[in-house]
Amino acid sequence: MNEKYIPLYRKYRPQKLEEVVGQEHIKKALKNAIELNKISHAYLFTGPRGTGKTSTARIFAKSLNCKEGPTIAPCGVCENCIDITNSTQMDVIEIDAASNRKVEDAQNILEKVMYAPVNSRYKIYIIDEVHMLSTTAFNALLKTLEEPPKNVIFILATTEVHKVLDTIKSRCQRFDFKRITTDDIVKHLRYIADNEKINITDDALFTIAKNSAGGMRDSIALLDQLSVLDGDEAISTDDINNLLGRLSFDTLNSLADKIVNSKPQEAIEELENIYNSGNEPVQILTNLMDYLKNLLIVKNCRKEIVFELTQANDAQVKALTAQSENIETHQIVFLIDKCSEYIKELKLTNNPRLWLEVAIIDLANLTENTSLLELQNRIARLESGNVQPVKVSAYKTAPAPVMKPEMQRTEHAKPDIVLQKTEEVSNSQDKPKEAVPAVVSHKVEKNDDADDFSPMPKSKHSDGADISVLWGRLLDNVHSAPTRALLKQWANPVKIEPDETVLTMKNEIFLNQVQSGSKKQAIVDAVNTLFSQENSNVVIRLPHPDDVQVKPVQSAPQNVEAPKPKPSPVMKPVQMEPEVSSDEVQELKEKVQKPIKSESISKIADSLHSDNVNMVMEIFEGKVID
Repeated sequence: MNEKYIPLYRKYRPQKLEEVVGQEHIKKALKNAIELNKISHAYLFTGPRGTGKTSTARIFAKSLNCKEGPTIAPCGVCENCIDITNSTQMDVIEIDAASNRKVEDAQNILEKVMYAPVNSRYKIYIIDEVHMLSTTAFNALLKTLEEPPKNVIFILATTEVHKVLDTIKSRCQRFDFKRITTDDIVKHLRYIADNEKINITDDALFTIAKNSAGGMRDSIALLDQLSVLDGDEAISTDDINNLLGRLSFDTLNSLADKIVNSKPQEAIEELENIYNSGNEPVQILTNLMDYLKNLLIVKNCRKEIVFELTQANDAQVKALTAQSENIETHQIVFLIDKCSEYIKELKLTNNPRLWLEVAIIDLANLTENTSLLELQNRIARLESGNVQPVKVSAYKTAPAPVMKPEMQRTEHAKPDIVLQKTEEVSNSQDKPKEAVPAVVSHKVEKNDDADDFSPMPKSKHSDGADISVLWGRLLDNVHSAPTRALLKQWANPVKIEPDETVLTMKNEIFLNQVQSGSKKQAIVDAVNTLFSQENSNVVIRLPHPDDVQVKPVQSAPQNVEAPKPKPSPVMKPVQMEPEVSSDEVQELKEKVQKPIKSESISKIADSLHSDNVNMVMEIFEGKVID
């Protein structure tokens, strides 16, 4: 009862190279070095934590200093072996570089290096976490590491080899320790559990191995922690989940089922039960993301490797397979990405529960809104024109269509004409659909039982007139006067659309000015304002031979109210053209002639000067004085 308890990871620390789990390539190399008597003066052991770096260094030191050695199988009973096992050997010095990282500590090592071993063949320095040494301490060890005194060996161990100086690494023989496989960890844990009489299931051992990230020390430590739960019933995976604060597979399966089937209300109710059980928000989303990862593997991998990658049993794989049939691969990836974003948000917020609930609701709605099959069906229906008709309560007044001369001769207008549905006539697939004009009267009655509208025809490509109007509006949106003047003088629009805007500059000098700096941003802001969007794609380049020159069409000033169009006259049976008085004709002539004259005068005046003079005049709103 008074005997001090020894943790399992210390009790079952390997004492021979054969007892080291995994690392077959390293064991073979060290055995051959001992048998061939090719012992180097410096070794560098690197790899993840708990993979056997320090244990291998002690075994190697024991093999070299054993009374029967150097041997690949130290006796373990001689004085040197016992002292190395108990860490009391005078000629095997273990140094923790994390707490002895100063240059003074390195100098202290160098002072004692010169002394010969006391009662062993080699004086061995095992420096653990060597990457923690300062640069000055590294430099102090450089010369000694390159040419140490006779019978002195350095063994450096680190988990972050990239922090070790290259000059140090080049002076050592490097051995990379790999993560131990799950199967090897499970076999070793079963061996320990049988020796210690720990009643635990194989599934629980697999769960321990999965949570250790390939480290044997972490696995044995967790098994030691679980050993206190040993009772009449075997330790199960649920016991491990409760101890680690992890969610069980059934709980995650139920929550994921609500998310996959887009049931946010039921998902929130499930989350409430999980949260009230004492699980932390970050842990909940982390476990959910790991579950979705397994779902992604089951969806895309062969059954032969699914068990190895997910470490799930048959019943769990069947549940994942059934659930994967209701969700697509890109949706699972999207859910995993969203979980990662919300985990980062939870680590920064002061209200983690709020963000946890927002995350679950968002995930439950994302599945429904990102169904690729549904989106493809909708696009196919829109492209084919097979759109379900939308019923409306009443027709809106539409502009009167222009009637052809032959129709004017044959059709006679009536006082009240009922609105008729437009019929679309298509001669071929290549030609766009043309609508047969319908007779419209100015008197429209509302009718709840009106016929349904036909689907809208496909949009046509913008012609030159459209791009000129957009070009004029884009220039109006440029707030910088110098940039606007530069564009008017030297730029030409090739394409102005929401997805991409392409402009050309006549001169390479002005192209370089516009492509970077505030001028480019001013153009992007103008396009954003034009299409009411953000981060518009604007391309500015030199002109190509096939580019069409476009002149901007100035839009009407916003403070001037545009004249309201007069209602079209009612067609009469006899007189087809409306009568216009002479006063109205004179008024229209004056309105048309004034802007033409002023515009023609300005064009003549501008043509008398060079392009650069005109640009400077427009920037500073000046004029030329003769």
